[in-house]
Amino acid sequence: MSITDYEDKIKKIVEKEDHGQFIYDFLSVYEKISKATITKLRKGSNNLSKVPGEVYLKNKLFFKETKGRVMQTYSDLEDRIDEIKSKPRYIVVTDYKQLLAKDIKTGDTLDIKFMELPRYFDFFLAWNGIEKADFERENPADLKAAERFAKFFDVISSDNGDVDRHGLNLFLIRFLFCLFAEDTGIFKQDLFTDFLKKITSPDGSDMNDRLSELFSFMDKKERSGDEPAWLSDFPYVNGQLFTEPHMHIEFSAKSRKLMIDAGELIGWSKVNPDILGSMLQAVASEDRRSHFGMHYTSVPNIMKVIKPLFLDNLREDFERARGNEDKLTKLYERIGNIKFMDPACGSGNFLVIAYKELRQLEIDIIRELNGMRIATMYIPSVTLNQFYGIEIDDFACDVTRLSLWIAEHQMNRRLEEEVHNAVRPTLPLQKAGAIVCGNSLRLDWEEILPHGRDDEVYLFGNPPYLGARKQSKDQKDDIKSVCGNMKGFNSLDYIAGWFVKGARYIRSSNARYAFVTTNSINQGEQVSILWSELYRKNSDIIFAYQSFKWGNNAKNNAQVTVSIVGVADEEYFSGDKFLFFNDSQKKVENINPYLSEGENVIVELQKKRNDFLPAMNFGSMPNDGGNLLFDAQEYESLSESTKKYCRKYMGSSEFINGISRYCL
Repeated sequence: MSITDYEDKIKKIVEKEDHGQFIYDFLSVYEKISKATITKLRKGSNNLSKVPGEVYLKNKLFFKETKGRVMQTYSDLEDRIDEIKSKPRYIVVTDYKQLLAKDIKTGDTLDIKFMELPRYFDFFLAWNGIEKADFERENPADLKAAERFAKFFDVISSDNGDVDRHGLNLFLIRFLFCLFAEDTGIFKQDLFTDFLKKITSPDGSDMNDRLSELFSFMDKKERSGDEPAWLSDFPYVNGQLFTEPHMHIEFSAKSRKLMIDAGELIGWSKVNPDILGSMLQAVASEDRRSHFGMHYTSVPNIMKVIKPLFLDNLREDFERARGNEDKLTKLYERIGNIKFMDPACGSGNFLVIAYKELRQLEIDIIRELNGMRIATMYIPSVTLNQFYGIEIDDFACDVTRLSLWIAEHQMNRRLEEEVHNAVRPTLPLQKAGAIVCGNSLRLDWEEILPHGRDDEVYLFGNPPYLGARKQSKDQKDDIKSVCGNMKGFNSLDYIAGWFVKGARYIRSSNARYAFVTTNSINQGEQVSILWSELYRKNSDIIFAYQSFKWGNNAKNNAQVTVSIVGVADEEYFSGDKFLFFNDSQKKVENINPYLSEGENVIVELQKKRNDFLPAMNFGSMPNDGGNLLFDAQEYESLSESTKKYCRKYMGSSEFINGISRYCL
């Protein structure tokens, strides 16, 4: 079963007015406890306790219901369990208002309201042979939220098939903000979910009107004081999140229930802002997910880009500045002046992680100054105004802004926890960076983020990659608009456009960039086409990760083989260069376009091997439309006499994914 299936089934059980069958219904949710076992338990034949209100299933459970005195009953039951040789895995005590439980094997305990049980279904997963620690590693709160959001998205989209997509997307962004806000201290706890439960009709008929009132109210700075009581606790938000009027949306009993479930069953305070990228992948079409932004990138992979690009240097400067007020102050001022841009930002994963890392460095500097007993009044250094992004999908742009707001709030709370008397309020929201919706290859990056020669600017991200033969006409036109003056540009991968624009942007300046890329631009004919142009623009590779598998936590995660390439202007870079491979790194004198240590030698494309042989008209490739290729199943169906004419076929896709194919 999926995460949401567990939660939904248990929610129905705890909401029953009659709790007489509770424990049997609860056990039945866990598939590894057979129906036959539960039937016998109901009849009492395998209940090892004969005390009314107790259920003792060997090796599984000791359950006791009580009227009040839950803690005392729980304590008494613990004492009894100590004397039993064959101990149950769990003990559970409840008066159907409060529930206490203990995992005898791990010692973990649970003390919750009875109605909160659906959120803690994973505590009892040992009944299914799954240890909770293993489940949390494989199913973090991020994925739980993504799954439930995707279910809601499907229902609300189906109910509003003809509605303007922008209006629906804007509602979803506002909905997500409210869920985060009520669980992270921006709103009062459960304020939004309680509004849904108490103020809207069960059939959802008035949901649109109530939401329209609420969203409009949260955009009002001046309050009259005569607003309805249910509105008065909601704060002024700003940030233009609620400025645009709410568009009419149809709601049903089902969509209303899913909204309430999202508030009640998910601990949004445990969800990282970068979950929103995963959510988008879960609901986007396969084509958009494969080709255009909206990639969810895991934090470790993002760190492979930003650490060697700028973060390692900043952290090293911090270590050298420890104990020195002047150096710490200069570093504090420096990090407030750096600019960052992701020119294919998707739903903002790179920007969010970069922002949080920079805010953490800001906090560490303040703590170091305070530790030196230097009276330091906290003045914010790092702000969202330093972060820029370009994204072709307007929904993803909105999610990027939302993600940055949430990241800011999380770091504000961390600041208050780690630095005495430092307060940085989240509301009213400030502008969430300069996130531009548009085609990155058609926009002027310098207009979006102007920079001088000595300004510290870093571009980074995971732009879309798509082979030349898989590009649409519009994509080919995009490449032509950037690379049209380059001989052979029609053979370039789509991502090459970002490298060329990046090279133009950083030329004759201190700016640098690093992109995750398909390794095709560092192999074969593309090297001479692309890198000859980049070297003419004074570009120099300052670090690189050789080919590795790039995965993430998104739905239907597919690993691809990629490289990471960091580039600076040769005249403005004098630091060390590093080549990363497997789990090691090597300091090198130079990194060539093939991402190897050595001089910048480029192998040019030649059609003639020598003067005595004719020119080659067409290279060797399976360009017959796939008619001469067979998959493993087709190959096995061939007769033995035919198989001798077939040979094992190994291309890049087959090698990377371990696929068996054959050719005639």
